[in-house]
Amino acid sequence: MFNLGSYQWKNRLLLVFAPTESSPNYQQQMQLLQRQAAGLNDRDLLVIELFKEGESRIENQIIDESTAAQLRNRFNITSEEFSVILVGKDGTQKRRDKSPVTPDIIFKQIDAMPMRRQEMQQRRS
Repeated sequence: MFNLGSYQWKNRLLLVFAPTESSPNYQQQMQLLQRQAAGLNDRDLLVIELFKEGESRIENQIIDESTAAQLRNRFNITSEEFSVILVGKDGTQKRRDKSPVTPDIIFKQIDAMPMRRQEMQQRRS
């Protein structure tokens, strides 16, 4: 069973909420992210896809409907709404967008975080 807390201190999460997988904003967001897989991996960023209708998932793991609804509730997202939420390794919301956002914008915000700067220094040495 999916648990948001199990990712704390291990991964940053990008929650992509959409009514369905065929939603134009969702399609655009996923195309933008797919081109930047290396940047996502480098920043320990996992994408969670959450739908009102259809299979919600993180990577290839399916998230049940009740858990998807709980996440929608926790972040105050209506079932018809498109939204992208960045959750830091500390488990708190760092950014929220109501339309597709480029990975560069997300990466710049992550790269400015103290924890990320520390990670980059450790990887260099």
